[in-house]
Amino acid sequence: MNIVRFKRLSEKAVVPTYADPGSSGFDFYAISDQILPVGGSCIVGSGLALEIPANYEIQARGRSGLAFTNDILAHFGTIDESYRGEVKIKLWNLGNKPYAITAGQRVAQGVLAPVDKAIFLEEFDLSKTVRGSGGIGSSGE
Repeated sequence: MNIVRFKRLSEKAVVPTYADPGSSGFDFYAISDQILPVGGSCIVGSGLALEIPANYEIQARGRSGLAFTNDILAHFGTIDESYRGEVKIKLWNLGNKPYAITAGQRVAQGVLAPVDKAIFLEEFDLSKTVRGSGGIGSSGE
């Protein structure tokens, strides 16, 4: 288990929590009330800054309950280990009515994930595969 240190940037900030022992993602909570208009988006502050361990990232993801029940999607994003600013989540309303976000509401999930750095080597030719350079849809539906 890894330690992620955090700093509250707002007295309304809620410490991230796992819903149960089997959850892979922890919840981020909104610190303010907002109305998310139909077809629109907004940025929701968490009131938290994080100190992510070396060679890790936090992947910000949507919550299935918001997506399936209310058509509210969260931007999938990476929070790098070097970032020390407030974690903010961008939400989109794909539903047919405005959606009210309330302070203290769970708005997204974070997943702590290891990062493996790549070494890039320029080559004249690359190995051959069945797919080759086939693009979108080339491997079937």
